[in-house]
Amino acid sequence: MTPKTGLLVLLLHVGLAPIWAIAGVQPGELADALENANEGDVLELDPGLYTGNFRIDKPLTLKGSPGTIIDGDREGTPLTIKAPDVSVRGLLIRNGGKNLTNHDAAVFIANAAENAHVQGNRIKARGFGIWIDGAADALVERNRVTGDDSIRSQDRGNGIHLHNVTGAMIRDNTVCEARDGIYINVSHNNTLASNRLCDQRYGIHYMYSNNNTIRRNQSWGNRTGYALMQSKQLKVIENRAENDQGYGFLLNYVTQSTLRGNVALNIQASTTPGSETDIEGGEGKALFIYNSQQNRIHNNQLARTAIGIHMTAGSEDNEIHENSLISNRTQVKYVSTRAQEWSKDGRGNYWSDYMGWDINGDGIGDAPYEPNDAVDRILWTYPTSRVLMNSPAVELMRWVQSAFPILKPRGVKDSHPLMRPPKTLEEQS
Repeated sequence: MTPKTGLLVLLLHVGLAPIWAIAGVQPGELADALENANEGDVLELDPGLYTGNFRIDKPLTLKGSPGTIIDGDREGTPLTIKAPDVSVRGLLIRNGGKNLTNHDAAVFIANAAENAHVQGNRIKARGFGIWIDGAADALVERNRVTGDDSIRSQDRGNGIHLHNVTGAMIRDNTVCEARDGIYINVSHNNTLASNRLCDQRYGIHYMYSNNNTIRRNQSWGNRTGYALMQSKQLKVIENRAENDQGYGFLLNYVTQSTLRGNVALNIQASTTPGSETDIEGGEGKALFIYNSQQNRIHNNQLARTAIGIHMTAGSEDNEIHENSLISNRTQVKYVSTRAQEWSKDGRGNYWSDYMGWDINGDGIGDAPYEPNDAVDRILWTYPTSRVLMNSPAVELMRWVQSAFPILKPRGVKDSHPLMRPPKTLEEQS
C-alpha cells in the first residue's frame, strides 16, 4: 500500500505487524487497496461510486461513510468475502446480477470466511441479498435488505440466505420484498433475533435445520410469516406475525421443538398472486401443524383469524397448553378422531368462546372445552354440505351429541380450560 492510495494512520503495533487505518480510499482505487492491504488493516472509503465486483481475501475491515456506494453494474456479486475475520460496515451495496443459479448476491460470504461481520449496510438486491455459504460464526446485524419488486417474487433471491452454516447470529435486520426474508437450509446452531420481515413469500423459512433459535422477530405482509419445515429442536420464542397471508406459523415435519410466547394476529386468506381472489381452502390460519410431533406449544396468542389452530396429518403427541385463542372464527380444525388432550398439569388454554363456569373460583373452567363435533368434520370433509348448515337435520345431530356425549366422536379436548388469558412472557418477567 502506498501513500497515494490514501492517508495511512498507524493504529496498533504490539510485537506484531502494524495495523493501519487507510483513510481516503477513492473510487477507482478500491481493487488496488484490497490487493495491497495488510491483514488487519481498516480501509475507510470516501463517498462516491465504486463500480465492479470486489473480493476480500485477507482479514481486514471495509468501512464506508455516508454516500459510499458499491455498485455491481448489474453483473455478478459486488462484494465477495473469502477470508476469515472480515468486517464490512456502513456501505450501500447495489446492482448485483440476478442469476440465481450462479448465486449472484450483493454480498457473498464463502466457506473460508469464518467470523465475518456484516453490519449496518444498506443492500438493494437483484438476486440474493447476503448469502452465507458454509462460513461459521457469522454476524449479520443492523442491515436493511431490499429486493427488486420489478422482478416476479419467485424469481428473486432470498434476502439473507444461510447454507450449511453453524454459529451464525442474524439480528436486528430489516428485510423486505425478497423471495424469502431469511432462508436457512441445512444449518444448525444459529440464532435469528429481532429481525423485521415484510412483503415477501415467507418471512423466515427453515429447511432441514436443527437446534436453531428464532426469537423476537416480526413478520407482516408476507404470504406466510414463519415456515418451519423438516427441522427439529427449534426454539421459536416471542415472535410476531401480523397481517400475513395464509399462515402465521407453519410447522411441517417439525419435531422436538418449542413454540412459546409467540403472537399471530389477523392472518388473512391466501390470494392468487397478482389478484385479490381468495384461494379455495386458503383461509387464514394462525398456527398450522402438519405431521409434526413431540413439540411443546404454550403461552402463544392466536387471534382474530379464520382458524386459530389447524392440525392434521398425524400431528399427535404435542403438548398444547396455556395458549390464548381469541376471536377466531374457528378456534380449532382437527378432522381426525384420535383423542387429543390439550392441557398439562391441570392447566389448559384460554378460549374466548368458552361458555363454561368456575364455581370454586380457581381460574379453571369446571366443564371441558371441546372445539369440534361430528358436524364440523362433515362440513370439512364435504364442503358442499354447508348448504345444510342450519337445517333441522344438522340441529338434531348437534342436539343428540350434547344429550348423549357417548355418541360424540373423539378429537381435541381441553379438560382444564382457563377462565382468563395467561400472562404473556413479558408480564411474567
